[in-house]
Amino acid sequence: MKRRQVLVNMLAAAAAPVALSVLGRLGWGEGELFADSTVGNFPAKYPRISHPGVPLGVYDPHGDFKDYPSVKIEHVFMPWQDVELSALYTADTYAQARGRTLLITIEPWSWSEDSRQTPDQLRDAVLGGHYDETIKSIAKVISELKSPVTIRWGQEMEDTGGRFAWSGWKPSDYIAAYRRFYDLSHPIAIKAKYMWSPRGDSNLTDYYPGDAYADVIGLSVFGFQKYDKGKFGRDRTFGEILKSGYDLVVGFGKPVVVAELGYDGDESYVANWADSVTKLDANFSQLAGVVYFDDKEGHPWPENYGLPDWRVA
Repeated sequence: MKRRQVLVNMLAAAAAPVALSVLGRLGWGEGELFADSTVGNFPAKYPRISHPGVPLGVYDPHGDFKDYPSVKIEHVFMPWQDVELSALYTADTYAQARGRTLLITIEPWSWSEDSRQTPDQLRDAVLGGHYDETIKSIAKVISELKSPVTIRWGQEMEDTGGRFAWSGWKPSDYIAAYRRFYDLSHPIAIKAKYMWSPRGDSNLTDYYPGDAYADVIGLSVFGFQKYDKGKFGRDRTFGEILKSGYDLVVGFGKPVVVAELGYDGDESYVANWADSVTKLDANFSQLAGVVYFDDKEGHPWPENYGLPDWRVA
């Protein structure tokens, strides 16, 4: 996803038995069950809350989920260049007021396209120590936050579509960069959990940094009916799209979270996804959370399928 002032926008908007058992390890509310399968008068595209169910989180730059019940995780994105780190304190206050933990995705670049390095330049700078002090500064602020925090660095690294400057590196280079980030930040942000978060492609295991470097594994799952019809001739379900990536990572023995979730289509398609994403499923017993991405797509889907709109309202 292309992020457009998303941390700033979010702050402006503020003015299964196995699945449940892993929540305490992540600080996401162990033992808390959702009370309802409906959510009142919210539009139909909002994910339904299941009882019991997989915890729901949101990336919510427009404030659509500000008053949505039972949200457990507040997801924010930030670059490690050209950002005011003090904004994280505001995000912390916002999450605390709503009883949510923080999932912080750190993207190792600038959101200004004119300021971005090439993939090779970024790799060499990270591995050469150019960003060491930046990493430590971010970790210091995170260490001072009051909310439980999970850090997600350099997501979807196995994607070769050119979306991110850090995706498509040789696995050994990505692993070295991820470990460098962890080794520098973890001694400072000692209470934080770390999420290694591939997109879900078949080569993702090549990029696994090792058991000591990940507390939880993230995946990206998006349902776009136009794409499904064109490529598969039918609608695909949440479970169908989740399965391929989940089956590749579940063997690592970590809790699995859909760190980016979205769906777009007609009324029937949306209803199927909205009803299923938080339901406990024995096929996904390590699924510990789903985090809805409530924004318009910023990167065109392949083969001229356009820009889906994941927003719920």
